[in-house]
Amino acid sequence: MLVDSHCHLDGHKFDADRDEVIQRAIDAGVTRMLTIGTGDGPPDLDVAIRLAEKYPCIWATAGVHPHDAEKWTGDCAPILRDRMKHPRVVALGEIGLDYHYDFSPRDQQRRVFIEQLQIAREASKPIVIHTREAWDDTFAILKEHWQGPGVMHCFSGGPAEAEQSLAIGFTISYSGIVTYPKAPEIREAALLTPLDRMLVETDAPYLAPVPHRGKRNEPAYVARTAAYMAELLRVPYEQLCNQTSKNFDALFRAAVVS
Repeated sequence: MLVDSHCHLDGHKFDADRDEVIQRAIDAGVTRMLTIGTGDGPPDLDVAIRLAEKYPCIWATAGVHPHDAEKWTGDCAPILRDRMKHPRVVALGEIGLDYHYDFSPRDQQRRVFIEQLQIAREASKPIVIHTREAWDDTFAILKEHWQGPGVMHCFSGGPAEAEQSLAIGFTISYSGIVTYPKAPEIREAALLTPLDRMLVETDAPYLAPVPHRGKRNEPAYVARTAAYMAELLRVPYEQLCNQTSKNFDALFRAAVVS
């Protein structure tokens, strides 16, 4: 049993063979996939819901990515509040801050981040966090505006950021980046992350793990990341798969086996 805790199956890179991609994941032992409902940003916040309604193995989130914070309008909050009630939506995200690309102004990113935390709090939903080169502001906002569960998706920090994430009660999700030769700090973070506070993901179609690096990523490849993590942590592969699946269920409580 294995879960891809974060993928973007709505992406255009899957338009030609989405059914085959999903079947390959199932054949690889990936029983569930969490598809992230940010898409191209507002006004369409239903991209993941449409897939989750079609495929029983897919669950969904909805949210506005920091890249799209500038697209936030007065209509977004009521739409998100409504989507949090959908039976296939298990979290709000991915949300947060991205100071690497700065596709949206930083003050707007922070404002939209805080507003979405309020919506998640009202809905009693966990959150999926994207943070890049913005750790200090991300932690500051979470400590002031959030007290619930969440996941640091596609973790790109080091041991210090992992410790801070764990200290505020978050789960840490590791992607194919952990397999890259120039990612020693991420591996150090993984070594100090308790197995019961860990997830694995693809972030497909991005960041394919070695030996698929440079190719389109897909949920089946989460098995490669899981195998690498099991070897790194010196635990049996089956144990890592089963534990991260249990962690997924504990965090996203609505995501029961269907």
